[in-house]
Amino acid sequence: MTWEEIAIRILLAAVASFLIGYNRDERGKRLGIRTTMLVCLAATLSMIQANALMNSTGKAPGSFVTLDLMRLPLGILSGIGFIGAGAILRKDGLVRGVTTAATIWFVTVLGLIFGGGQWILGIVGTLLILFILWGLKRVEERITIHRTGSLELQFLSHEMLDEVVLPTEDELRQRLKSAGYRIKEWTALYGEGSLRSIECELEWRQKGHAEPETPQRIRDLTVPPYVSKLRWKG
Repeated sequence: MTWEEIAIRILLAAVASFLIGYNRDERGKRLGIRTTMLVCLAATLSMIQANALMNSTGKAPGSFVTLDLMRLPLGILSGIGFIGAGAILRKDGLVRGVTTAATIWFVTVLGLIFGGGQWILGIVGTLLILFILWGLKRVEERITIHRTGSLELQFLSHEMLDEVVLPTEDELRQRLKSAGYRIKEWTALYGEGSLRSIECELEWRQKGHAEPETPQRIRDLTVPPYVSKLRWKG
């Protein structure tokens, strides 16, 4: 390898990782430009080092030791799994950060490709991941997906109501079903002979990955005077 070839490999890896990191920063993800470039360039340098040591490989006469240079990039790929695992979070049944972890792993592979001098393959890989992160994001926004949420309703006691009849469980279920929700779990709390609160898990279909918010039909449940508190998590 000449110094010009080394410089081109590092430059291509830096440009590719910068573009990928810019996409993650633009989306507000924890994997940003600096992290992406550090991971990619570390893999690139390790592969350049493996190429530079290639002449020292082989089995010398009378020796049983063979230098396996591919252990270096393979060790990089294995070690990057710890960083990717740290980017994945699981909370309340939701898994987040999988795309970030996959991006870290892909960027590492790009670094190894550029470090190995396979420029065309690296450029194609860069264009492919940029298309996945930018182009397919718009496709995801048009896909109808399943969403879940938890609803808690608390009702006023009879003493606090003025000739208002509390709804029955069947009436509340029918109202939720007519709004397009499927009930997965249902918990009712009674006290002093009347319904005091309802907790339920709901499922519905929604187009695209919209920002989390309380649906309008859920907010409408606070209109009746017998509802004292509404808690929504979705």
